[in-house]
Amino acid sequence: MVAEVVGLGAGSSRFRLGERVGAAWLARTCGSCRFCARGSENLCLAPSFNGWDADGGYAELMTVHEDYAYRIPEAFTDEHAAPMLCAGIIGYRALRSSGLPPGGKLGIYGFGGSAHLTAQMAIYEGASVYVMTRSAAAQRLALELGAKFAGPAEAVPPELLDAAILFAPAGRLVPIALRALDRGGTLAVAGIHLSDIPVLDYQKDLFQERRLRSVTANTRADGRELLALAEQIPLRPTTTPYPWTKADQALLDLSLDRFTGAAVLLRPA
Repeated sequence: MVAEVVGLGAGSSRFRLGERVGAAWLARTCGSCRFCARGSENLCLAPSFNGWDADGGYAELMTVHEDYAYRIPEAFTDEHAAPMLCAGIIGYRALRSSGLPPGGKLGIYGFGGSAHLTAQMAIYEGASVYVMTRSAAAQRLALELGAKFAGPAEAVPPELLDAAILFAPAGRLVPIALRALDRGGTLAVAGIHLSDIPVLDYQKDLFQERRLRSVTANTRADGRELLALAEQIPLRPTTTPYPWTKADQALLDLSLDRFTGAAVLLRPA
């Protein structure tokens, strides 16, 4: 969510009235559990999330704790900044969690709002990107953004991968992605939901130190680092805008693969 500050709570001083800020999925953490204490606030035992525990993601006004808000770089419009605060942040964390080495080969399974931003980050940092996704339009977008290969979701990439990220919520792709990894490669699963994973074959899927790991939420440091990197690239989200009153249509179109990239709800002027 991206908007202007229209009011300040008691003792709030980080932002000014009229300043443009953004809010991400992570709304608050407890700050005192064992995970917060070690800097892993994405694993907090008592977190709250915008749009889930905290209302306002689909409203004209919302309340955000200043410590969990982000200053938006001037280089980005509201429409282009908004996807970075959810799709961008989780893509950034997934990229770092994948252990992709410098100049390595990255596989991306599924190519929606988060994946198309992650691909730009990886390519900017010198990686070769291979995209596997069911949508022909998404395959075209991947190639336009600089991917070396784009094919169907079950396709075998032309080279063994150093790392892979699964964005599609399809558990059946887990063994397919693991088998595409070179020795020592990591598959990071970026989604909150994943359908059942078929039984893995240890020798074919995990042997030779291949790793499978999940990605959970984000830290505030992830958000700050992502926005700084996005400004350097500069990151360019592919967006489909919808008027504020058409949120239901945007969700339907998402479920039917009617757009590539990310959908954005535009608030009234």
